[in-house]
Amino acid sequence: MNIEEIREYCISKKGVTESFPFDKTTLVFKVGNKMFALAGLTSNYVNLKCEPELAIERREEFSDITPAFHMNKKHWNSVVYNNIIKPNSVKEMIDESYNLIFKSLTKKIQSTII
Repeated sequence: MNIEEIREYCISKKGVTESFPFDKTTLVFKVGNKMFALAGLTSNYVNLKCEPELAIERREEFSDITPAFHMNKKHWNSVVYNNIIKPNSVKEMIDESYNLIFKSLTKKIQSTII
């Protein structure tokens, strides 16, 4: 995968917005005004939210998945997308992150997105 594919996949999800709130090279994807993915434009990683137990399992399974820099390391992983981790696996992790954030939104906000 590459940044264009990551971006296209993220923005294809319902209610997703994208912005550069931190700097000009960190693209942030939100649903309901909450972040679910951060991608570096000048590097090949994406930070994704994950269930804590699953986050640890993935880090043990793949050397290209590490605790996310500048994020809560219990809940966020940095995933390097360099074709070692299959594109479908990266998409699955994006889906999980999106779903975790979507489920955390109030029912009222969820209803405006569906």
